Amino acid sequence: MKPNNTSSKNKKEEIKEELIRLNKFLSHNSNYSRREADKLIEEGRVKINGKVVTNLATKVSSKDDVQIGKKNIKEDKNKIYTVIVYNKPKGEIVSKNDPQGRRTIYDSLEKKYKHFLCVGRLDYSSEGLLLLSDNVDVVNSLMHSDLERVYKIKVNGVITKSVEEAMQNGITIEDARIGAHKNSKITAMTFAPFLAYDIQTNGEKFSKIKVVINEGKNRELRRFFAHFGLDVLDLKRLEYGGISLNNLPTGKTRFLSKEEYKNLRIFMNEDDRSI
Repeated sequence: MKPNNTSSKNKKEEIKEELIRLNKFLSHNSNYSRREADKLIEEGRVKINGKVVTNLATKVSSKDDVQIGKKNIKEDKNKIYTVIVYNKPKGEIVSKNDPQGRRTIYDSLEKKYKHFLCVGRLDYSSEGLLLLSDNVDVVNSLMHSDLERVYKIKVNGVITKSVEEAMQNGITIEDARIGAHKNSKITAMTFAPFLAYDIQTNGEKFSKIKVVINEGKNRELRRFFAHFGLDVLDLKRLEYGGISLNNLPTGKTRFLSKEEYKNLRIFMNEDDRSI
């Protein structure tokens, strides 16, 4: 009979403590973002086991004694993260601050959400569903996923057969700077086939279309339609990964429903814990 090494292997794995980046540890167990944590480290305000650390590559385990100033930062393995839905209006920047002095989403959000991170972006002229969370892993997982995004768009012209063919089959545009931000360094861009689309109005002056995609590239839809000479007049995100705006008023927030949290935990490969 062959010896069963599974139990001894599991014990070794339990003994071995997982090491994670210090800024990640701080962002998970405090109200600081990773960027803010990096600044604290660089300023010499973080101690590990009584010693000041300034190396941003430092890693820690749950057994280490971590402090910011005199405050102990403990790992909370049972911490339940929060995700909110914000119905972003036009005229707000998805950023902590803006050099041009324009209004940001954090000017509108309650102060208790100031450390929340955004799942992707909506540009200044776009509106609609924006997800934010206090957990960086949730944000990264959602942002880099292929979950469906649903948009309602208004353009200043006709949705031609060429546009439909590109939506159905995908397209590579060598010069996709039209429709992009003036400071964008991205030129060529490949667009995957749209998952679905519904042309609701198609006219000479303007057309309205609902599209479903599963990518989140920089100003992707504005660049796509600009290639066909169509300016996007209005762009509103209605859904992200099955989470919808529903009747949420513009400029307001809501928490995820229990069902939405359940689906999110399944997506994150976690046990479904009650919220």
